[in-house]
Amino acid sequence: MTHSGFIAVIDLGTSRIKGVVGRKNEHNVISILASGSIDAGNSIRRGVVYNIEQVGANVHKLVMMLENSMGRKIAKVYVSLSGQSLHTLEFNEMKHLTAGMVTEEVVAQLHKAAEKFQPEMMCNYRVADVEYYIDDKPERSPIGVTGSQIEAGYELIVGRPNLLSNIEKSIVAKTGLEIVDFVVGPTAAAEICLNEEEKELGCVFIDFGAGTSSVSVYKGGILRRMVVIPFGGKNLTRDISALNFTENDAEQLKIKFGRAMENRDAPLFTSPFAVKPDVDLTELNKVIGMRLDEIIANIEEQIMLSGYEGKLGAGLIITGGASQLKNLDLYLAQKLKMPVRKAVAKKTFINNAPELINDPAFTHALGMLIFADEDCELSLPDSSEKNEEENKPASSGWFSGKNKKSKSEKKEKKPKSEKQEGGFFTKIEDVLGGIFSEEEDE
Repeated sequence: MTHSGFIAVIDLGTSRIKGVVGRKNEHNVISILASGSIDAGNSIRRGVVYNIEQVGANVHKLVMMLENSMGRKIAKVYVSLSGQSLHTLEFNEMKHLTAGMVTEEVVAQLHKAAEKFQPEMMCNYRVADVEYYIDDKPERSPIGVTGSQIEAGYELIVGRPNLLSNIEKSIVAKTGLEIVDFVVGPTAAAEICLNEEEKELGCVFIDFGAGTSSVSVYKGGILRRMVVIPFGGKNLTRDISALNFTENDAEQLKIKFGRAMENRDAPLFTSPFAVKPDVDLTELNKVIGMRLDEIIANIEEQIMLSGYEGKLGAGLIITGGASQLKNLDLYLAQKLKMPVRKAVAKKTFINNAPELINDPAFTHALGMLIFADEDCELSLPDSSEKNEEENKPASSGWFSGKNKKSKSEKKEKKPKSEKQEGGFFTKIEDVLGGIFSEEEDE
């Protein structure tokens, strides 16, 4: 990416569509130039584009907001890839070392095989991580190591084949923007939130979104399992709506009064509900607790299926907009018997915009900036070039060419009588030339 341009990302969330524009310096530290979000309505369901027209209109509006904030135009964007069907799939490839040593070419061939692999009924979207074995011994940096054979164990991100089609229809067709690449949301959030020590010791990284939550298990510095479960903040909101509230009121109740568990330091229900005195706060939090128990049961199952139950020394790390529910970290620690840390974007990646860094709802979008490197700014003609183009004479139109003569040349080479004889064509040329000259001036 050229340092004079910028990178632009669009995070298609179930609740809100977010956009961030930033610029990387020579040390890959990002400066935020503009950011914004817009209500997604019901156009995105469980991370998948549902209403193409509405998503296109919302993205167009969001991009205009970002452009107005910067005073610069966006031509390309990176777009998040998410959805309930996304999950990891193991792929193993083995190769005999004829030269007796691992070369860059061998590693590239293994990686290419992983990229080309297409599972049945699924699409291979990204190679997420890899672990190498040389003669059955693990090796993190295989290039240059001697041996007779190398095996690579890949974690691929796969999902339904049609995840991209609706995104392309809504953004490319409806806004005219070019999509540079797709970035897998859960891996982007993990990249900007997790420390290397946490990945090494082993941890469960949970990104609580509105429509879905992603569960990623890391161990030994490598992603071991990732799956998207169909539960998020909107499930809590809809459960509260069942207590005879509109969805908007239910969302506000959840944010202002909802708790995952009672805080022992202060009574939970010390004052009545000022706006709606008929609200039973005990019932409200009981409903929240019942849904959380269902979500936790799904998380427990994914930890067990990963094969690393009881081996995750760094515990649980949570982020995402829905992770802001009061006391959620305490509730998860109690239920899962693991230490819990709330995570936001690491400041080592972003050198400004503290309001975004401290907002867990923006970890997806900020993480996407790490994977983006292509200049997304719309290149406009230089002002000096534009002026030169506008000041071109009328002879640059249809009548331009090597044989076109200036008026002085015509006077020198043609007698007066000859010009009168060809006067009709000369007048036609002068009239047409005048027309085109006026058009260019406009």
